[in-house]
Amino acid sequence: MKTGGERGDSAMRAATKKADGTTGSRLLAILTFLVTLFAAATPSAQAATPSPDTQAAYLAEQLRTNPVYVTDQLPREIPKSTTPAFTKLAKRTGVPTYVLVLPMEAADGEALLGTVHDRLGKDGLYVLIDDSSVTDATAYGVTAPADDALTTAQYELPFDAGPLRSFERFVDVIAEGGAKAATRAQAARDKYDSDGEPAEMYIGPSDRDNQSFLTGMAITGVPLAMLLLIPYVRRWWRRRPGAPVSLNKRTQPGRWRRHLLPAAAVATAAAIAAAAPLVFDQTTSSASPRPRAIDLNARIDRVAEALSQDPVYQDPESPRALDKTQLAQLHTRIEKFRSSAAGGQVFMALVPQLYEDESGSDEEYFAHAVHDKLGKDGVYIVADPLDGYINVFDHGLGLDTYDLLNALPESVVYGDEKSNDADDHLLGERLTKVMTALDKTERTEDLTTSDADEAYPFTDPITEDELNPLFYGDFWPGLTIGALTAGALFALVAAALGIARKPLLRRHPELLQTSTLSTTSPAMPTKPYLRDTARTELQAMAREYGTGERADTRTRTRYEATMLLTADSGNVDDDLSPSTLTALIILARATRAALAGDDSNLCCGVNPLHGPAKTSRHVRTSSVETRRRMLPVCEICLDDPHKIPARLLKLPPNGRPYYEDELLSAVPDGFTKLGRKVRETAHAQ
Repeated sequence: MKTGGERGDSAMRAATKKADGTTGSRLLAILTFLVTLFAAATPSAQAATPSPDTQAAYLAEQLRTNPVYVTDQLPREIPKSTTPAFTKLAKRTGVPTYVLVLPMEAADGEALLGTVHDRLGKDGLYVLIDDSSVTDATAYGVTAPADDALTTAQYELPFDAGPLRSFERFVDVIAEGGAKAATRAQAARDKYDSDGEPAEMYIGPSDRDNQSFLTGMAITGVPLAMLLLIPYVRRWWRRRPGAPVSLNKRTQPGRWRRHLLPAAAVATAAAIAAAAPLVFDQTTSSASPRPRAIDLNARIDRVAEALSQDPVYQDPESPRALDKTQLAQLHTRIEKFRSSAAGGQVFMALVPQLYEDESGSDEEYFAHAVHDKLGKDGVYIVADPLDGYINVFDHGLGLDTYDLLNALPESVVYGDEKSNDADDHLLGERLTKVMTALDKTERTEDLTTSDADEAYPFTDPITEDELNPLFYGDFWPGLTIGALTAGALFALVAAALGIARKPLLRRHPELLQTSTLSTTSPAMPTKPYLRDTARTELQAMAREYGTGERADTRTRTRYEATMLLTADSGNVDDDLSPSTLTALIILARATRAALAGDDSNLCCGVNPLHGPAKTSRHVRTSSVETRRRMLPVCEICLDDPHKIPARLLKLPPNGRPYYEDELLSAVPDGFTKLGRKVRETAHAQ
């Protein structure tokens, strides 16, 4: 095979032989020579030798050795020791598969895969994985449903499933083949669109605290609720209105029955304590395997070994930030500082600082670890090629690097808009400015070399994902809250049973001589209806009140207000107004309710003839106006608020709302206010 130079000589000789031809032939020969010479001087991209100082070239070299490359910069999420697991999965695809596991910030997705493929020169399925999942995949020269597998892995799994599980799902879909993969991808996409993202697989520390708290509440709350509620409800049931007489007799339970409930409560507490760890069985908050010591030291060893050979180290897995000219300039500046009287060694590490790395994105700890591994004092400059931040740390030279950083502009230390827009973050220029400032930094006697030996606290990567035990932390406060909750539940049940007693009393008039309060009272009653109802209620009140010996102050007050409406005659005259008749009905019923032990003070504000109110609400009282009123509402009106305007009580003969009447305007405020209004009206007359 002829070299490029030989091909150029041949073209030269061919052109010379045709020199005696026509002018066109001469020109053609010259053009042929120039084209051939240019072709010889410009080798094709495929024939070019990959440059070892580029990210893609470095990664291609790694894949040439092993088709699966796992970075050493993510030990907290993907330890390098997981390489065999990824390799085992890659072999299941059925096609040559090349896997790159890299930091998300350092990988340029499909573009990087294409460049690595060109550098490696081998067809196959190329897969890119970051610290959470499979992010990109492309098939070069092989048949594989890469896009469908990528879609399925992204939509079928929650975000916290982890990269290894994501790659496993990806491989499963690849192995299914094109048709099945397309169907599965579409199904996953449709399910995601309808149901949203799948539920998380792991819980966090706060979730574990909640589980501990809930367990503590259940262990004390459930047994105490049993001890409080079961006897109370049983006693209430025996004494309920209408219960058979035999059930009201007290029976003395046997000794074994007296101990049955406490024993059941203790057994319940023990069962909850035993079942809780089975229900809340999570032990870790992440899918990441526990890193080994070799995983945590891998990057530190790599950087320290490189710095022992060269004071400037660029991370080969990241896009290169320094060209050869900038490297030469920095080497010159470093040598100048080293040979100066007040200077020393300078080590520059252009390495990403990530939350998933061994240092937890702590540049100071990283510099300390590299210094400890390298064993050489000096100024350690950590520059992040991904975000462009620069940090300077002194180990053993006695330089005030904190003042150095404070003296530098933020555009040098953190970058600015111009540097952020640049691919290399202008690190070459900015590091040169750092060296200029370093030349002017003086030694200080206040700083000693012992500062370099300090241990910098950071989250332990081995135990950081471990969850606290279930019976720990918030479990103990949960025990107390559980007891309080049981007491609150008892109070609510007692109140509910007290309310439930009222309709039972109405069902048994022999126990309470009272008529059932109608919830179907007309919204526009006639005066005869009001007069007849008032007479019935007045007679029932007089019969139940009797001599008033068992009446308390509240009952007597309501009774006296009712009698005032009849002018103390005890009769319902035909000339009483509709508003007076309505007030008489309301107060007569309120008096009977007080005699029965009902402590409520409100009746339905929509139609006071409905009976007692359950709660208060802002309701519309007109189907035309949008203005709302705060009124007490009975259970029937509360269940169907749209019918409230139609159910509003309107007084004959003109049908105006009852609360617009001077006397009845106090009804929504309660029986006490209505009685006071009755007495004021009576005194005024």
